[in-house]
Amino acid sequence: MLQGFGGQLLLGALSTVQLAAAALVVGSVFGLVGCWLQLRRHRVLRSLGYLYAAIVRGVPDLLVVFAVYFGGSLTLALITGEYVEVNAFAAGVFALALSFGAYAAEIARGALLAVPQGQREAARTLGLSSVQALWTVVIPQAARTALAPFGNQSIVLIKQTSIVSIVGCEELMRKAAEASGATRQPFTMYLAAACIYLALTGIATLLLEAAERRSARHLIA
Repeated sequence: MLQGFGGQLLLGALSTVQLAAAALVVGSVFGLVGCWLQLRRHRVLRSLGYLYAAIVRGVPDLLVVFAVYFGGSLTLALITGEYVEVNAFAAGVFALALSFGAYAAEIARGALLAVPQGQREAARTLGLSSVQALWTVVIPQAARTALAPFGNQSIVLIKQTSIVSIVGCEELMRKAAEASGATRQPFTMYLAAACIYLALTGIATLLLEAAERRSARHLIA
């Protein structure tokens, strides 16, 4: 049915998982930094945080990929004096991380602000310092609040990896396109890719539900 391209599609799926995992880690760092900036009292820092989220969330993800890929090549050319092609995988990770981080920053900020001020005051009354109250009271509650939206955005990230194929990254969609051109059976190949995406997002959904149940048990306890 897949005319020998099943292995190639599985390799593409592996690359997709690696791409999503790397973008998730880097994007989480971007999100934490963006959240930290947005919660600063300093106007310039706070404005930078909001500007990052507004620009990235307001621009199509495909344009972010193009900006990173071609902009990276242009920057390296200016530095080295000769054309340097950016690695497609690295550009894809950075572009997806930028997009993910913008949403993660909003999720983290909302979760932190959702913790009642009374919780902080109660922690201080018990003799905890500001840092201790943050790590033992505020962050655990915010983490539980942010778990579901953060997990949902992570599932979206898996699907977003498909756009990186446009710059030559050898992920699942790129492999499906190559198999489609070689076999002249686009429906079959893209249907196979769709099934693999469904499997990946299904596994991610199950992991998210398990994490939510574990979090709920700890909350009850």
